[in-house]
Amino acid sequence: MREFWSRFSRNRQAVLGLVILGLVVFVASIANLIYPNDPFLYSRFPLSGPGENGFLLGSDSIGRDVAAGIAHGAKTSLLIGLIATLAAVFIGLVFGAFAGYYGGLVDDILMRVTEVFQTIPSFIFAILLVAIMKPSIESVVIAITVVSWPAVARLVRGEFLSLKNREFVQACHTLGMGDFRIMLAEILPNCLSPIIVIGSLMVATAILVESGLAFLGLGDPNVMSWGFIISDGRSMLRVAWWICTFPGIAILITVLAINLVGEGLNDALNPRLRERS
Repeated sequence: MREFWSRFSRNRQAVLGLVILGLVVFVASIANLIYPNDPFLYSRFPLSGPGENGFLLGSDSIGRDVAAGIAHGAKTSLLIGLIATLAAVFIGLVFGAFAGYYGGLVDDILMRVTEVFQTIPSFIFAILLVAIMKPSIESVVIAITVVSWPAVARLVRGEFLSLKNREFVQACHTLGMGDFRIMLAEILPNCLSPIIVIGSLMVATAILVESGLAFLGLGDPNVMSWGFIISDGRSMLRVAWWICTFPGIAILITVLAINLVGEGLNDALNPRLRERS
């Protein structure tokens, strides 16, 4: 762990991203403490500018606190991004592991299924899935998962193809180890690094997709999110710029921080880069 942190900390941008991401997570975790009231609660001060009438970042057209919406929306976006990514990584891991390890007909079938999902534009597919289902947190998570797992499957398949014929795997076959044990205990640990890296980057993509869906009115109407705030304020952009600007900055900073952390993880976990350093 010390060696990993030593390599990770050499990348100052990754450390900066980790600090920013930590602050976002901290704000999301204490949102109910700093803004205990319902973020949908309206007031008699609509369209108050930043700092006016007790609103740190202003209020929207019906007097809802933009800062409260951003704090509660951080929790929504991070949870959706994390859960959808974990589900997508699991599905992609199963498909890619079986395809890469067994090859042949199994590989052909699983990869053709993967290619079917990859031929459909991901965001349009996500819109279609949420529109078919009722707009809710669950449907958004399912949609993001469905459009995200093929990339993981491709990556895992390539890793398993390159590792399954290595000497240590052949030795496991000689010792009589079963296929599942070899896959889980021997091959998978050796390809975790790229999976962790792509998983971290997928969280950022999931947040963007969730925000886009909420902007189009396909998010959960009962849950505050950054995309919901931007969607609500887009019609008043010229007279109340703060409604769209601040949640947009929150999305930008969070996604940028996650991408910086992802690059730092790649530098710290990639064995080729490790050898150069």
